[in-house]
Amino acid sequence: MKHAHEHHTHTDEHFTTDTVDLPSAAATEVIELADGDRVDLRIAPVTKQVGDARVRMLAYNGSIPGPTLRVRQGSELIVDVTNVGDLEATVHWHGLRLDNRYDGTHETQAPIPVGGSFSYRIEFPDPGVYWYHPHIREDYGQELGLYGNILVIPTDPGYWPPVHREVLLTLDDVLVEHGKIAPFGRSETTYAAMGRYGNVLLVGGETDVSLAAKRGEVVRFYLTNTANTRAFNVALQGARIKHVGGDGGRVEREELVDSVVIAPSERVVIDVLFEEPGPLTLEHRTPRRTYSLATIEVSEEPAAPSLVSQFDVLRHNPEWVSERERVAPYFDAPADKTLALVAEMNMGDAAGGYACPMHPEVTSEEPGKCPKCGMKLLPTELVAQASGHGHHGHGHGQGSAHHAHHGGHGDHGQADGIEWEDDMVDVNRLTTSANTRWNVVDRETGAVGHAIDWQFRVGDQVKVRLVNEMDSDHPMHHPFHIHGAGRFVVLARDGEPERNLVWKDTVLVRTGETVDILLDVTNPGVWMAHCHIAEHHESGMMFSFTVAP
Repeated sequence: MKHAHEHHTHTDEHFTTDTVDLPSAAATEVIELADGDRVDLRIAPVTKQVGDARVRMLAYNGSIPGPTLRVRQGSELIVDVTNVGDLEATVHWHGLRLDNRYDGTHETQAPIPVGGSFSYRIEFPDPGVYWYHPHIREDYGQELGLYGNILVIPTDPGYWPPVHREVLLTLDDVLVEHGKIAPFGRSETTYAAMGRYGNVLLVGGETDVSLAAKRGEVVRFYLTNTANTRAFNVALQGARIKHVGGDGGRVEREELVDSVVIAPSERVVIDVLFEEPGPLTLEHRTPRRTYSLATIEVSEEPAAPSLVSQFDVLRHNPEWVSERERVAPYFDAPADKTLALVAEMNMGDAAGGYACPMHPEVTSEEPGKCPKCGMKLLPTELVAQASGHGHHGHGHGQGSAHHAHHGGHGDHGQADGIEWEDDMVDVNRLTTSANTRWNVVDRETGAVGHAIDWQFRVGDQVKVRLVNEMDSDHPMHHPFHIHGAGRFVVLARDGEPERNLVWKDTVLVRTGETVDILLDVTNPGVWMAHCHIAEHHESGMMFSFTVAP
């Protein structure tokens, strides 16, 4: 079967950035839904103020993010999607275990043409926070604003610890140049090497977010990373943070933390206790910079009733006692499957030698790898040409409302195995799905991408080893996502057993890291697995597997 990335060509026209006669983006609606309800989603262009720029974006029901769907665990909905956007579409229901025909990929349905519609029947077997987004040219649609949250309310009223209220926040970035969203080709993905890092950060779709809290209030934040490639490290100095949940529900053991790292498509659930009045800043902290995400004003007024004593309790959630016993034999078992994550770049021959785009001082007469960062050396002319364009610094771009405070600069944007910034912006924009191929390789058979042939049955427990190869033309992190065939737990990272289990659908595999996961197979059908950096997915880092009933 042909995949979307296989029919890209190098010459293409761009999607329109015209804002004439488009409605302004509306506020995000929260829709309370009961079992059996029917809801409409409409994909259409809008205009939106992003910092200093008024830009053309895409929206579900006129808002960015799209409507938040609140539904009780065990419910079933029908979602009628109408597409009046820029290209054919599907809607993928990220993290939900559901009937395969409604997964929202080109393998499970015919794409919805512009002017067409499709009805999804969605099930919600697991509590937690999920989201929906495109799965055709995800790099374009998601960057333009097509994403929205789903909050599944547990049937057990004591599932989560007590809080005063709940807040859902999407974390995103967009690349704004010359007052417009930086151009996208209709037939080819650009920024394929590292993904498209934005220069404007969006929280809940906005650049300036101001929140309020009361002294002693406990607020639950459901955080969803909807960015194409940027990982976030979220911190809140002056308040206490308790990590209580992840992608698919609550963690095995609640714990107090200083910050939480969220890779693209992951979700993290934190409870925050605001102890003292005054101004606070929700921050994204990287080794180089600290970005302001939102301001929070804590008032003198005390929250009632007091939940401080309950906040101090770190619960060991009971279902994980039996689940840990069930998965215990797999910690030391050999992997059933091993996948390698690796890039191949072909930027042309070099008459004048080779250089590293991240460290241009590293040159060679022969092809090779940079000894500083491990990236493939590229033609010197290309590196010089890109350097001549000037570096478009991220966090300081046109329209940015987020000021970044610089710390010390290292040799490279990576730290802790995460590429926090784009250190080769102008080379990155020249990388396409034609010259940069992201591969997922079955190490047992050597099969690559859609040639991988995995066959499972409902009820299987499959231990998968994910190896992020350093022997790659561009080593970097990958958030690896498995569609709704089941859910998984992380067993180990680089051989170290995971001490706090949580149900996952996406796992961050850092540069050079090996991660073992155990997939609990529950739903039959043809399912995708891929890197959730949108440009990597569009450039080949994906495959499908089959689950028999």
